Amino acid sequence: MSRRGFLAGAAALAAVPVLIAADPAVAAQELPEFPADVALYRSAYRNWVGEITADGLWACAPAAADQVVEVVNWAWRHGWRVRARGSAHGWSPLTITEGTASDAPVLLVDTALHLTGLSLDSASSVRAGTGVTMEALLTYLEAHGLGVTAAPAPGDLTLGGALAVDAHGTAVPAQGEQRLPGHTYGSLSNLVLSLTAVVWDGSSGAYVLRRHERDEADCAALLTHLGRALVTEVVLRVGANADLRCVSRTDIPASELFAAPGTGGRTLASYLDTSGRVEAIWFAFTECPWFKVWSVAPTRPLTSRHVTSPYNYPFSDNVPTVVADLVGRMTSDAAWYLAPVLGNAQYDVAALGLVTTLSADIWGPSKNTLLYIRPTTLRVTANGYAMLTTRAQVQRVVAEFTSFYRERLAAYAALGRYPVNGSVEIRVTGLDDPADAGLDGARAPLLSALRQSDTHPEWDTAVWLDVLTLPGTPYAEAFLRELEQFLLRTFDGEHALTRVEWSKGWAYTDESAWSDEEVLGQTVPASLGEAAWGQAAGILDRLDPHRVFGNGFLDRLLH
Repeated sequence: MSRRGFLAGAAALAAVPVLIAADPAVAAQELPEFPADVALYRSAYRNWVGEITADGLWACAPAAADQVVEVVNWAWRHGWRVRARGSAHGWSPLTITEGTASDAPVLLVDTALHLTGLSLDSASSVRAGTGVTMEALLTYLEAHGLGVTAAPAPGDLTLGGALAVDAHGTAVPAQGEQRLPGHTYGSLSNLVLSLTAVVWDGSSGAYVLRRHERDEADCAALLTHLGRALVTEVVLRVGANADLRCVSRTDIPASELFAAPGTGGRTLASYLDTSGRVEAIWFAFTECPWFKVWSVAPTRPLTSRHVTSPYNYPFSDNVPTVVADLVGRMTSDAAWYLAPVLGNAQYDVAALGLVTTLSADIWGPSKNTLLYIRPTTLRVTANGYAMLTTRAQVQRVVAEFTSFYRERLAAYAALGRYPVNGSVEIRVTGLDDPADAGLDGARAPLLSALRQSDTHPEWDTAVWLDVLTLPGTPYAEAFLRELEQFLLRTFDGEHALTRVEWSKGWAYTDESAWSDEEVLGQTVPASLGEAAWGQAAGILDRLDPHRVFGNGFLDRLLH
């Protein structure tokens, strides 16, 4: 594939889904009695990397929550399933499963067109439609002097999608730092005060809109529902906005940054102590990661560039020529042996780009340094895990993981196999403490990877680990299975515990993700606690007994 062809493909993936107006006669035949005030159209579905696709599905975009209810009741009565779609910025089959046929009784409900309302509910809370993007939400909050401690890097995520999978950023308290009212170091789900969802009402024999308060038992399952529910609106607790400085470094060797605990030097844990907010992006077959350190800075440091908008790394958001050419050769000519060249090219682009764009040291309102991924970035597949542990054990977790990763990558390369051509990404967050919501009796999100451990109350931190590689890379699944089995074996509940990151890749066999039956049926429920898992599954089944909200994968996972 030429560079031009590669970039055209990336642009196509990044585009808004093509919507084809429905022929009324065909719609009436295939979807009889569909609500007349809700327009139907045909649409394709593509996940972030295009590995899960479906063409020609029926879709609609209800103008308001009451129309969502009409659509859901129609689906229930006619034996259809409803899948809410936001930006489709995910990897796992939580929305659509691969192989979904165009004539399948599956209806996409697009939330991002109309369910986008924003208003202040109080001086410390915001009411938001679940179709609103994270960028729009954070921009609105900023205009009112409000913000969040941490957020996912892509601004195109819809709020509903982010909450469904306990989306997170990277932040723990620095030494001496006190959490501010309205903020959390956990997931976005931990900020919810109330939510409105479409649920079954036995007394009326239909689906209805119902508001759930954070102190209700049912709300605990809906806070992170994995797509087994449809939430139309939420009220979030928020706090005063902060100005953040973000300093990028590319001069710390991985051997020092990820060293075993007790070795001293410029370790990841040392930066956690001083700033609390870090991210390491370690390109494959390179020595020095791209390491970002955020810190709260009420006034602009002398060396920092003031940024007034997000996405301040254009060399990352737009695929550079050298990277596009290498990716094109690797994917079209099966030149996977170029992985070390690609890794070093990505590092060189980052190191040079930080200098030439004056983005190595930036400062501004939180949104402008927290959001930095556009849809035009290089599309890669990703696995994802959260290691629950104590703050004191973070460096040990990082050292053990990176040591194993480096050793296995070298072993594969010695055999002429290059399963990883992207990067390792490491972030660190706090856990979901429901007290952060500032509401008496607030429940913890039952299915959040950041829910506090019942057996280890001393655990207060999660280390997030992701490995990125191009779709279709040979031996990737086998390599990622080895990595997953290592994580499950090493972080088995003694000094740390492995949980999966819902939106990404996990449950690997040698051939594919989300396929290992033991991980799906036993390991994942056990990691969250069998009692909590059963409680969540039971609530979601009771709120949707007809399984209108679901698909084949969710049927297997939450059986």
